[in-house]
Amino acid sequence: MKNSNLFRGKDGSNYLFPFILVTSLFALWGFANDITNPMVAAFKNILLISNFESSLVQFAFYGGYCFMAIPAALFIRKFNYKSGILMGLLLYSGGCLLFIPAGNAMNFIAFLLAYFVMTCGLSFLETTSNPYILSMGAEETATRRLNFAQAFNPIGSITGMLIAKELILARLNHSSEVERIAMRDTQPDALIAIQQADLEVVSYPYLILGVVVFAFFLLFFFARLPKTANHIDPLPLKATVKKLFQNKIYIWSVVAQAFYVGVQIMVWTFIIQYAEHELGMPKAIAQGYNIVAMAIFVSSRFICTFLLKYIRPARLLTALAIAGGILTVGTIFLPNAPFVEGQYFGAYWGLYCLVAISACMSLMFPTIYGIALKGMGDEAKLASAGLIFAIGGGCIMPPAQGWLIDVTSSVRISYILPLICFVVIAAFGRWVGLKSR
Repeated sequence: MKNSNLFRGKDGSNYLFPFILVTSLFALWGFANDITNPMVAAFKNILLISNFESSLVQFAFYGGYCFMAIPAALFIRKFNYKSGILMGLLLYSGGCLLFIPAGNAMNFIAFLLAYFVMTCGLSFLETTSNPYILSMGAEETATRRLNFAQAFNPIGSITGMLIAKELILARLNHSSEVERIAMRDTQPDALIAIQQADLEVVSYPYLILGVVVFAFFLLFFFARLPKTANHIDPLPLKATVKKLFQNKIYIWSVVAQAFYVGVQIMVWTFIIQYAEHELGMPKAIAQGYNIVAMAIFVSSRFICTFLLKYIRPARLLTALAIAGGILTVGTIFLPNAPFVEGQYFGAYWGLYCLVAISACMSLMFPTIYGIALKGMGDEAKLASAGLIFAIGGGCIMPPAQGWLIDVTSSVRISYILPLICFVVIAAFGRWVGLKSR
């Protein structure tokens, strides 16, 4: 099929320009996701809080997704795609700008509120952009069009990771947690000065991001976007919800998606803590391993997409979950040599297993998504809001892992939670595979 047909509707309309505009949003929310993961470790050291408390960053971040998914779907159902995008960009920008007063107040709860508002906007953007991209052209090219748009999400993710590594983690004061605790008792004013400077370092990239996102808001406000078919469920809302709750595959897909998002965020969030505690590796260098994990994630997505030509989705999902579980066991039990300054690679076997888990996660979200919505027809768009709601797994499980680290004083042991998640996903894949025979 020629690429020229990818953005052309049956009536001859050319959707290339609006497609480029909306696709830019995929990179924007990818950036927000992956500049945030390293902030869990940063806030812990800056504010001298526990692992559980610092992981509340993820609770607030993914809580916004969870809280706003259904309202966003209803908003788009009532209005249109452009209105949903504008609302999402306004909330996204507003949340970023809230980092400035939060930093000035040195108030962790204010930072959590900023993350929550920001991701309420991201929830709007994700709930809106996916079906809008699907509608920008012929139905037979919709899936290929969406896959093309999603390819820009990792570009934003890797950029966010690099910004976190070079403009935040590398510029934070390098005093250790032990040194800061000692300063709290002997030099409280000096500690406060260091904390203020560190919080400025954290807040500044979010200020720039807020300005950039507001510029996108203005761009979309004045842009003439096509009023494509919304593909919104024409059935009464109550009847649609009742039908969804009677669909066992859909319900268990939402559960599996929650466990998947939970395992993804836990694996990526605590790579820094694992490298710090198990190897004695500095945060900025540990963030480099996070970037490697994302590169593996992106590469594996193309490989797994190719494998789907020959392997059924449920079967591949099961195999990936089992492999992820095995690598998680390696993360828990395999040894790591102590980090030596200047030696970025060594006998870090547990850390290598942790990074390699990303290869197994790459295709899980879209695979579960596809299993859940297969054959739904008109109900699919409201059902997709339930799968965005399942991102709430990312707000519950990281704090649970942080609490486990605090209780056991071991980052290794905390990876029992990702292992449990992989077991659940493998069981789901196996169950769906048996039902589809």
